[in-house]
Amino acid sequence: MADRDRLRDYRGKRDFDRTGEPRGRGASAGDEPRFVVQIHDASTMHFDFRLQVDDVLKSWSIPRGPSADPRDKRLAVPTEDHPLEYEEFEGVIPRGEYGGGTVIVWDHGTYEPLSHDRQGRPVDFARSLERGHATFRLSGSKLRGEYALTRFRSGRDGKEAWLLVKRAGGTARTHGAPDPRRARSAVSGRTLAQVASDAAGE
Repeated sequence: MADRDRLRDYRGKRDFDRTGEPRGRGASAGDEPRFVVQIHDASTMHFDFRLQVDDVLKSWSIPRGPSADPRDKRLAVPTEDHPLEYEEFEGVIPRGEYGGGTVIVWDHGTYEPLSHDRQGRPVDFARSLERGHATFRLSGSKLRGEYALTRFRSGRDGKEAWLLVKRAGGTARTHGAPDPRRARSAVSGRTLAQVASDAAGE
C-alpha cells in the first residue's frame, strides 16, 4: 500500500500549520525495525506503543503502559499508523488539536520479530499482525525481553482491541511502567511538566 494511503488517517486528523508533529516524508527504515513508547498526557493519560512495520509505525494506545509481569495483561487499543519520524517526536500538541497535550519519549530502540507458524517457520511480521498474534523481542533502554501482541476483539464493530503481554522466561531485565508524571524522557531526560514548561516559554 502506498505511503500516502497508509498515512491518510494520520494526516487527515492533524493541522500541520498548528502542530509540531511530523508530516511524514519517508524517513529511512534502517537495518533493524524500531519501536518507541511515548507517554501522552492528552484528555486521558496513556502510553503510545509503536512498532515499525515496513515504512510506518503501527500504533496502540495502552492506558496503563507496558508491564514487566507476564501475568499482567495490558489492554492495547489500535490507533492510526504514524510516520517513522514520529519515533523522535517530543513536545506539546496544541489544545484543540487532535491528541492535544504533552508527549515525551519514554523508551525507544530496536525489536526482533519472533513470529513462527506451527511448523516453526518464520512468519512475515506484518502478516502475523494481520492474523492477530505477533511475538517480538524488544531491545530498548528500559524495555528488554520478549513480548506478544494478541487481538482478542475484532474490529467489526469499530472497537478492535489487543493485549500486550510480557512473555515468561529469560533473564532480560524489564522495567515496569512508571508513574507517568514522574517519568523522564529517554531522549531529553525531561518530565512531562518540564516539556510543557519549556514549550510555554518558547
